[in-house]
Amino acid sequence: MTAAPDFEFRTSSACQYNNNDPRCVEVATNVPGKVAVRSTVSGRVVEFTADEWTDFLSGAKLGEFDVAA
Repeated sequence: MTAAPDFEFRTSSACQYNNNDPRCVEVATNVPGKVAVRSTVSGRVVEFTADEWTDFLSGAKLGEFDVAA
């Protein structure tokens, strides 16, 4: 069994964290070939490959995940 990587999370620059509304996303890119995303609310971590993360960011920039009002 291999040890879990030690992710070094940083908070999104878009986060407006405050104690009344602590919902932020943290991202770690320090482990080669992996990107981890963590919720500040639940602490849950989701891991992506570097290629998956690149594809996600490309889609987000194109509006693929926008929620219609």
